[in-house]
Amino acid sequence: MSRAIRILGLDPSLVKCGWGIVEAQGLKITHVAHGVIKPDTKRDMALRLHELHTAITDIIEIHTPDEAAVEDMFFKNNPNSAIKLGYARAMCLLAPAQAGLYVGEYSARKVKKSVVGTGGADKVQVAAMMNVLLPGIKVTAGDAADALAIAICHAHRASAAGALHRRFA
Repeated sequence: MSRAIRILGLDPSLVKCGWGIVEAQGLKITHVAHGVIKPDTKRDMALRLHELHTAITDIIEIHTPDEAAVEDMFFKNNPNSAIKLGYARAMCLLAPAQAGLYVGEYSARKVKKSVVGTGGADKVQVAAMMNVLLPGIKVTAGDAADALAIAICHAHRASAAGALHRRFA
């Protein structure tokens, strides 16, 4: 039997960065933890980024994931918002990489298709599916549900890539 792989999913944001951790062993996926990081929006950008990075680093130290997964950038109408999302995404990529974790990147469409069956699913549908796939967590639509979906997408799609990384790293 294959060993369980603990996966950290991150839904980047400078306002509410969702995180979720699942354990995957073969086809079995179980919930470990989830939450939302809320950097102080009144602080300067550098301090908000530091706060986000520190929180992700703490989550990694507490829950010891084997791999991580981050939602890929999507284009927004507002260039300033896209740049800020890019900053948040950079912290979500950097902290796991510094911990030596393999980091998978997935588009929102790929995540939704992986967990709901359609790339056009909305946040309510994603949360509902998280409650089906991870019974008892009672997660509502939003950032933590999205982060759990990202982790599950990674479990479905990238365990082979992560295994290669662990073998040759």
